[in-house]
Amino acid sequence: MSTTSAQPQPPDLPDPTDPAAPTGSPAPADPPDAPGLTDAPALTDPPDPPGSPAPADPPVAPAPPVAPAPADAPAPADAAEPRSKALRAAFRGFAAIETVGNKLPHPFWLFWILAGVVAVLSAVLAAAGVSAVHPGTGEKIEVLNLLSRDGVTMAVEGAVENYAAFPPLATILTVMFGIAVAERSGLFSALLRRMVARVPGRYLTFALSMTAMVSHVAGDAAYVTLIPLGALVYRAAGRSPVLGCIVAYVSISAGYDASPSLTTTDVLLSSISTAAARTIDADHVVSPVANYFFGLASSVLVALVITLVVDKVLARRPDLEPDEPVAGLSADELKAIEVTPRQRRALRVTGLVALGYAAVLAAAMIPASSPLRGAHGGIVDSPLISGMALVLGVFFAVLGTVYGRTTGTFAAARDIVAAMADGTRSMAPILVLFFAISQFLAYFKWTNIGNVLAVSGAETLRDLRLDGWTVLVGIAVLITLMNLLITSGSALWALAAPVFIPMLMLIGIEPEATQAVYRVADSVTNCVTPMSPYFVMALGFVQQYRKSAGIGTLASFTIPIAAVVWVVWIAFFVAWYLLGLPFGIG
Repeated sequence: MSTTSAQPQPPDLPDPTDPAAPTGSPAPADPPDAPGLTDAPALTDPPDPPGSPAPADPPVAPAPPVAPAPADAPAPADAAEPRSKALRAAFRGFAAIETVGNKLPHPFWLFWILAGVVAVLSAVLAAAGVSAVHPGTGEKIEVLNLLSRDGVTMAVEGAVENYAAFPPLATILTVMFGIAVAERSGLFSALLRRMVARVPGRYLTFALSMTAMVSHVAGDAAYVTLIPLGALVYRAAGRSPVLGCIVAYVSISAGYDASPSLTTTDVLLSSISTAAARTIDADHVVSPVANYFFGLASSVLVALVITLVVDKVLARRPDLEPDEPVAGLSADELKAIEVTPRQRRALRVTGLVALGYAAVLAAAMIPASSPLRGAHGGIVDSPLISGMALVLGVFFAVLGTVYGRTTGTFAAARDIVAAMADGTRSMAPILVLFFAISQFLAYFKWTNIGNVLAVSGAETLRDLRLDGWTVLVGIAVLITLMNLLITSGSALWALAAPVFIPMLMLIGIEPEATQAVYRVADSVTNCVTPMSPYFVMALGFVQQYRKSAGIGTLASFTIPIAAVVWVVWIAFFVAWYLLGLPFGIG
């Protein structure tokens, strides 16, 4: 979140509103963008590393196009409107969301529009003498007029500095250098295929869902690799390929901010959270591992919940079978799933290198006088934690290099540099968007509107005498609804963090807890909103097996999963919060 750039649409994807639309090969021709940082007609996420699977190691065999239905052919029975009134209402709601979302401007212009709103609002509030008193220092905080001489000077002279100092800019690029190498080496594709290729049938759903949690480190490339792979492994196990597509898609999207490993989303969100927290406490740092414990536990929880809902309920639906009986896998499809002996050897070598990398870092942290420890020998304030972006970037670059050289994907050192450059090129749209976001946030901070809102909101919450967990659940509901339209985790957090984090800090709720509940709310509705380009991509894969499938078809599967995951995950968060368990390190 996740993990917003101009998102390429998969070629030959059907119109999701047309039940009889033909389907072509849904694999995108262009690499997906950074995780949680992509966009469709509205803001879309993901946030997450760009790149497509390495050409030498394709994730799936291309599927033949599906012939269009005759113009006079009757609509299939399962294309009709669902009998359930609740589902019909939900589908009408999705249509409204899609209509409203499509009217939103491009994220770049949206943030400039918001900047204009801040400018006008600051002038009005400053003229009215709106202010607040900081409860900690007693300092009077006044709203400053952005349209004044000082405000215009700040906006013009500070534009370059605002962009250069934007917290996520350097951190996301640093990590992306390494992830681009790992992705283009074919490491991620081989690892995901290895994890699900030979799992016993009874554990297949959990294995696929848990693999999706691991795949978040690959960012949006996980969608391209894992959705068709899910269909193939389900076919190989004698189960519905439609269900395989749905399990993979929902696991990636609904659990986007839950992962057993650190991802670029951790780096991105923590940098925004730190900037917001420092409006109250100038020394506060939200580290990339601040939610690691909660994210690790959540990844297992979400995978278990998805498994139970799918295997106990959805797998019994009679409309899961494809239009035509699907025989065993073809030679090409088997090749797309299997990992070659050379790739298996490369994975083993890469795994040993990963263990060695972790061992070296751990050994370097043992001496109390280690330069990797903090000023007083601490670990939380150590360079290793504050420099996590570099640690992750080097980690993935090393693993990608080892795998690529072992398999032959990288023949020379220049291929590694080319992979980094390729990954950076695909980041261009998000770099453009970051300029608009950085200016908006700088204006918002300079005017003190955020601080006044935070203080006033904190006073209101204190007067209401609400428990901390109640406030956090209320914020989760709000973020969940906003995420239906603004599906970019980074963009949504850039809007929410400057208000919510300072406000809740003033009533004693730490930024780490606020960020954790945001991650829950930002994830779950990813799989139900038609504003996500990956919703359309998943639909394209489903239509390979069921030509009649439309938005309603996919949503009828994703809604119940998302609803159960939301309730269970929020309850899990509340229990974690009330027990006082640490959300992560630091």
